[in-house]
Amino acid sequence: MKIWRLCRERYATEAFSGDGARRFGGRWNTRGVPMVYASSSLALAAIELFVHLEPSQMPADLVSIEAELPENEPGIRWRTDQLPPQWWGDALQPMRKLGDTWIKQQTSLAVMVPSVPIPVEWNVLVNPLHPRIHEVVIQSVVPFVFDARMFGLR
Repeated sequence: MKIWRLCRERYATEAFSGDGARRFGGRWNTRGVPMVYASSSLALAAIELFVHLEPSQMPADLVSIEAELPENEPGIRWRTDQLPPQWWGDALQPMRKLGDTWIKQQTSLAVMVPSVPIPVEWNVLVNPLHPRIHEVVIQSVVPFVFDARMFGLR
């Protein structure tokens, strides 16, 4: 399966280390637990990043990373009816507990989760501690620029 990430160019070489999520935590992991957040399309990766940006600050140093997961991955898909109530909301502890447990149990290299901005689309969480992490193949790293209209600049 092809997956996508957007990140600042200076972090591209460590894009699958899970270090950013380990340092700051996220929807699906607590601080201290490494996790890689990716998307099933470049468009979804862009939306996922865009919702976290300041409206007046268009980043100028982004790259898109296209990667390929090994065969039979993602091994798990968490559908909305399998998730805690209001999984899309601000009470993150139930989702973090689910993600932390998945990371520690290493039941699969990757898991598909619904996107909060577009719940019918899928993000892909990757476990950087899983023995198959070395099988993730980076296929391209290219500059990425948001359309200036998204930031009211044209």
